Amino acid sequence: MIILGLDPGIGTMGYGVVEKDARGNCAAVDFGVVRTPPNENLAVRLCILEEGVNQIFDKFSPEETAMEELFFSKNVTTGIAVAHARGVMLMTCAKRCGKIFEYTPNQIKQALTGYGKADKGQMQRVVAAHLRLSTVPRPDDAADALGVALCHAFTNRFGAMFGIR
Repeated sequence: MIILGLDPGIGTMGYGVVEKDARGNCAAVDFGVVRTPPNENLAVRLCILEEGVNQIFDKFSPEETAMEELFFSKNVTTGIAVAHARGVMLMTCAKRCGKIFEYTPNQIKQALTGYGKADKGQMQRVVAAHLRLSTVPRPDDAADALGVALCHAFTNRFGAMFGIR
C-alpha cells in the first residue's frame, strides 16, 4: 500500500510517500516539500499547493492519505492561513483518492515513539530509524510528513476511528 503523509503549511507543505508491504514493513518512497512564495497573494499560494498535491498523486498514486490535524498555538493569523492551505489539501486528496485520515500531533508522537510529548529531534530520529534511512529527512516539514504517513501505516487497522470520509 502506498500512503501519502502531509504536513500542512501555507509557506511550506511537507509530504512523505511511504510504501507498506504485506508484512507491515515500511519504506520511504519519496519525501520533500512544496513551497509557496511569501510575497504572493493567498489565492495563488493555495493554487500552488493544489498543483503540488496533484503532482504527487500523478507520480505515486497513493491509496490512502494521512494528514496532521491543525494545531493552534498563539498566532491565530498564521493558523487561519494554514487552515486555508489544509482545506485545499483535504479537497484535493478527497478528489484524488477519497481515503483521508487525520491524526493529532500527540497521536503521531504516541504511535511512533510511545510517548505523546516526544520532541522534534526524537521524532526525526525515530522516523529515520523506522524507515532505515542513513540520515534524518530534511527539511523538517518532510520529516514530519513521513511521521504522519508512518503513524497511519502503524494504526490504519483502526481506520474508521481516524477517517474523515
